[in-house]
Amino acid sequence: MLTPTHPSAITKRTLSKAAVIGSGVMGAGIAAHLANAGLSCLLLDIVPAQLTPEEEQAGLSLEHPAVRNRLANRAIAALPKSSTAPLYASHFAERITPGNIEDHLHLLKQVDWIIEVVTEKLEIKRSIMKQIEAVRAKGTIVSTNTSGISVNAMVEDCSEEFRRHFLGTHFFNPPRHMKLLEIIPGFDTDPEITSFMKEFCEKRLGKGVVIAKDTPNFISNRIGTYGLLVTLREMAENGYSVEEVDAATGPALGRLKSATFRTLDLVGIDTFIHVAQNVYDSVPDGAERDVFKVPAALQELLTRGWIGEKSGQGFYKKVKGDHGSQILSLSLANMEYSPSAKISSASIEAAKTVKGARKKIRAFLNTKDRYSELAWNVLKQVLIYSAEKLGEIADSIQDIDHAMKWGFNWELGPFETWDLIGLPASVDRMEAEGLIVPAWVKNWIAAGNNSFYLQKEGDVFQYFKGEYKVVEIRPEIISLAALKAQNKIIRSNTGANLIDIGDDVALLEFTSPNNAIGADILVMIQQAAEEVEANYRGLVLANEGRNFCVGANLMLMLMEAQSGDWDEVDDIIRLFQGSMMKLKQLAKPVAAAPHRMTLGGGVEACLPADRIIFSAETYFGLVETGVGLIPAGGGCKELVRMTSDRFPDQQDDLQPELNRIFEMIALAKTSSSGHEALHMGYGRSQDRVVMNQDYRIYEAKQAVLELDREGYTPAPACKARVAGRDGRAVLQLGALGMKQSGYISEHDYLIAKKLAHILAGGDVPAGTLVSEQYLLDLEREAFLSLLGEVKTQQRMQHMLAKGKPLRN
Repeated sequence: MLTPTHPSAITKRTLSKAAVIGSGVMGAGIAAHLANAGLSCLLLDIVPAQLTPEEEQAGLSLEHPAVRNRLANRAIAALPKSSTAPLYASHFAERITPGNIEDHLHLLKQVDWIIEVVTEKLEIKRSIMKQIEAVRAKGTIVSTNTSGISVNAMVEDCSEEFRRHFLGTHFFNPPRHMKLLEIIPGFDTDPEITSFMKEFCEKRLGKGVVIAKDTPNFISNRIGTYGLLVTLREMAENGYSVEEVDAATGPALGRLKSATFRTLDLVGIDTFIHVAQNVYDSVPDGAERDVFKVPAALQELLTRGWIGEKSGQGFYKKVKGDHGSQILSLSLANMEYSPSAKISSASIEAAKTVKGARKKIRAFLNTKDRYSELAWNVLKQVLIYSAEKLGEIADSIQDIDHAMKWGFNWELGPFETWDLIGLPASVDRMEAEGLIVPAWVKNWIAAGNNSFYLQKEGDVFQYFKGEYKVVEIRPEIISLAALKAQNKIIRSNTGANLIDIGDDVALLEFTSPNNAIGADILVMIQQAAEEVEANYRGLVLANEGRNFCVGANLMLMLMEAQSGDWDEVDDIIRLFQGSMMKLKQLAKPVAAAPHRMTLGGGVEACLPADRIIFSAETYFGLVETGVGLIPAGGGCKELVRMTSDRFPDQQDDLQPELNRIFEMIALAKTSSSGHEALHMGYGRSQDRVVMNQDYRIYEAKQAVLELDREGYTPAPACKARVAGRDGRAVLQLGALGMKQSGYISEHDYLIAKKLAHILAGGDVPAGTLVSEQYLLDLEREAFLSLLGEVKTQQRMQHMLAKGKPLRN
């Protein structure tokens, strides 16, 4: 039976001010991400009991505000320096105000959301909740960030009004980068508060939210910890090594490269033991509890202090030798390290020959050997455990699947994986091997169902309490995969698709390997321009690849250069430049929605758009100098033009901005976020950042529709004022100084001189107005000359082989 559902009503409240209590790694990270989302945040911690030597030397007392706020002050100061980059832009730290619990707790009455992030001890959390209740304004939302303590137990002594506005919000670490947020309503939490917080955290914080039940370790950590412990048990029983386990539980099984033991080293073995112990202490005696008993080998590692990366060694250890660094792996049999071995087998190689998680998993499991057997023995137990916990840890199989994908970075969730390997056949195999499959799964199959998910008439349905229920998809989420399944492709070739995304808006999707721009994409841009001008209201540039675009097709350029076919190279550059100008001069509005790595040609494809909707996680930059080239698809031209637009008066000095742009391109700088891309000057006043990457296509589409409703007309052809030969001399002098100081090589200097020539507008007087085509010609000439250099070709070969730049 197929039954539709309807979204519940959402309260009309807003959140603009927050408070975080606890300034440790997690608390500071949460405060940083609230600041990323534009909230002002109060960060409180305890008052220190002793002075530091620095404070004593400065003559401070324990009563001095700098001392009393020390913990929060230090946490905020450390944010811009953190290796995990918790802030989208360093100046966002200004949105966080430090304080302490004794002096500033009364300020909680001024905020809209209070998040407790103190030590994972129930009694301490209970005490904090009573303190919060004493000062907060009625109606203020309060949440706890806990990885597994009962949210109901924390507030059982608080008032009913407090409990109605209280819930768990389990952020995953680091809060900026981990998509998962588990929301755990209490027994008395107002359903409207739960709905509001889900929507707010998805839209404003950019999170993937799942609704979990108040059970030990909630969803992701409950299943993930179970899976890791089952893996350890299989390893011990069948004599697998650390490297063998990681080879069988990594990408071949749709998991991260860090697989099992590298993941444990990264998380921290002490942290993992704490999480596992929490379940062991909370569930009744029986088979489940036995699985969560911490293995003796892990306890031994904890005793020795070998707790992973933070201690320098765990299951792996990196050592330096005469021939560079070497990775050692641990033998749990004798607790000794030896050089890590490379693992290969028929099943692992079969997975490597295909692309995409679904094909990899099938190829891996269907190729029978020692490693696919290990994977199956682990997988079957995790699938059954996930089915056993449905209804206990979450009501929705989709919430369980999402929790594992967003919290543990699995490519497919447990129920998606079960569908992939064949539900009825896999259940038969499990039972033949002596496992007990939950009755509800067998009943589901007996009722004639072969999968937990079903696609029908454009909708996706999921199993829910004995029937298929339509999966609610927010209107802000536009799935290109779903549109393609509905035959919405307008045009297609080997590198790109033009897709109808509704409301007479088309979308150009790159589909080449790594979304690198080659002739096929450029041809599709030309065709898309014709199609959109004739039949659509506008165009969106976006895709659902891992990255938006890593640049132009480097291999193609290198092959053409080495074969000496310079006319062909010249034609490709002209086609690239012409395609970008087609986008810029299109008679209909264009919006680009880049995400993650958007490099080189990817940047040049975005800059002509009327609007750029950056995903918050966008790493944007013109990086061509890393392979010995300069941007030649209009990237230099666009930045010169934007500089001229920002400083239109003939008396305005272009040189400071020109110096900045020159350094940015010459050093191949990339943004660490969409916000930083704007700050670096890649964006204009009309461009913006969207927090939730899943919403970027929708927001770009809305930008196109808005421009169309306003009566869009393309910007007229314009000329750019350039700094000329005087500006070029300044840039080249700076580059010469860098070469003489040993900061750049002779070849870097050659590249820098050619870049300076372009950005300054060539050999013309300062203040000359030049056309866009003139600047494009300068780009093309410089690109062709550099491509002919042996050292540039060496850099290109090194990048293709090693994936990192060569400085020669």
